[in-house]
Amino acid sequence: MAAPKLRPTRIELFPNAEIGVLWEDGREDFLPARELRLACPCAECVDENSGRRTLRPESVPEGVRALSFAPVGAYGVRFVWSDGHDVGIYSYTLLRRIAE
Repeated sequence: MAAPKLRPTRIELFPNAEIGVLWEDGREDFLPARELRLACPCAECVDENSGRRTLRPESVPEGVRALSFAPVGAYGVRFVWSDGHDVGIYSYTLLRRIAE
């Protein structure tokens, strides 16, 4: 039997650049913005053919933060980052994996 897919009930952007996620199962995570930005799964950050990460960590400012976010369907969220990046869709599965 497959594990149930968990979704956030709340996502909050904090002034210290953390992103808070409250999950349906009651778990609460606080994710550093830069860690999430470096994990961006989009085609600009990951080679679509090889799956190799192409985003260079030194290109992401230490103080990067999420400026806003919007849900994408029932499966993920898209963040607008202070470095101008805004195309990555973070599935809820990916967010949970990063948090764990």
